[in-house]
Amino acid sequence: MNAPVVRYLTGITTSGTPHLGNYVGAIRPAVQASRRPGTRNFYFLADYHALIKIDEPARVQRSTLEIAACWLAAGLDPEHVFFYRQSDIPEIPELTWLLTCVTGKGLLNRAHAYKAQVDKNAAAGVDQDNDVTAGLFMYPVLMAADIVLFNAHKVPVGRDQVQHLEMARDMASSFNHLYGEHFTLPEAEVDESVATLPGLDGRKMSKSYDNTIALFGPREQVRKQIFSIVTDSRAPGEPKDTEGSALFQIYQAFADEAETAALRKAYAEGISWADAKQVLFDRIDREIGPMRERYESLVNNPQELEKILRRGADKARGIATPFIAKLRHAVGLRNLADQPQAAGKAKAKAALPSFKQYREADGKHYFKFVDADGALLLQSRGFDSPQDAGKAVARLKQEGWAAAAGTAELASGATESQAAAALTKLTAA
Repeated sequence: MNAPVVRYLTGITTSGTPHLGNYVGAIRPAVQASRRPGTRNFYFLADYHALIKIDEPARVQRSTLEIAACWLAAGLDPEHVFFYRQSDIPEIPELTWLLTCVTGKGLLNRAHAYKAQVDKNAAAGVDQDNDVTAGLFMYPVLMAADIVLFNAHKVPVGRDQVQHLEMARDMASSFNHLYGEHFTLPEAEVDESVATLPGLDGRKMSKSYDNTIALFGPREQVRKQIFSIVTDSRAPGEPKDTEGSALFQIYQAFADEAETAALRKAYAEGISWADAKQVLFDRIDREIGPMRERYESLVNNPQELEKILRRGADKARGIATPFIAKLRHAVGLRNLADQPQAAGKAKAKAALPSFKQYREADGKHYFKFVDADGALLLQSRGFDSPQDAGKAVARLKQEGWAAAAGTAELASGATESQAAAALTKLTAA
């Protein structure tokens, strides 16, 4: 029996030039994962997310070009995966709204990015919502839409992104609870060895800290950046600690076990920082160098990249378009002329046995019980008020045939078993 296909989804925000941290933490493992049997893989350029923090159109466009070229240069095969630009999938913002309508504000209040800005404002003594856009606040909903639109099983993320997956699960669960089981609940997949890569200053490599090493920059630029990695003041010949060394951690992300062991030994023997940095540059260049020519070719041919992304979007929408149509129907956004369910329910309701209350000329109030075809099964005695008649009906619905004694009699031609069965059917309905 064949194992079920596992769907993976990964995205990178188009807010800057890709760096080694993006490559090690997302691009390389994703490309490797795309080749595993039994998987279906979705990779996208998160340009909607970029708009939350970038208001320079040319920068967003350039970043989209560079990141797309990086994925392909690193070996991603667009013919065997779903590779697309987020803004080319209109179903994503539509699903964002559907999820917004089932997501509590309290959940979004707990998002790390929003809380960090609120804390920053509190420390500065300004209004807590200063510089908080609706986009920043709603960021987790857009991310959830990215994921659940394609019912991803696994989302490779860094440890700091796990909360977003938990929130996506909450939103998907809320929708499923209200409208039926439509979404798979995604799971975060964290590779602890590459969750974060240190930058030039030892902090997490991030465009926000301006401490990155360019992925496909000119060789001399990359070498210069590597040689600017912060190290301590230990001189050549002095043993050096690998623990806490940003240089060693970066090397470890590229090297195999034997290479890592060799550099660890060199640290213990007092390798100079200049020599250690040259070792790191050589190791990175050995892996990245062969990809650089492909990257430069793609960046210089944006028309080709555009065609690849458009084809990828068409492929992805082959899944997204029918699925969003199903979700629209689930929430009630339907063709008014197409009401098969409503008609079916009305027919089912009319086909049930029923009680009918009325008042006769004698001033008394009565009820009768008829089967699905309208044939009379029970006829009540007269009651002084409609409330008394209603109470008798309620007892019959609750207690069944046993409650008929003293309040109603079998109609001519009806049997006790027929009346009892009809009462049971009505109660069950």
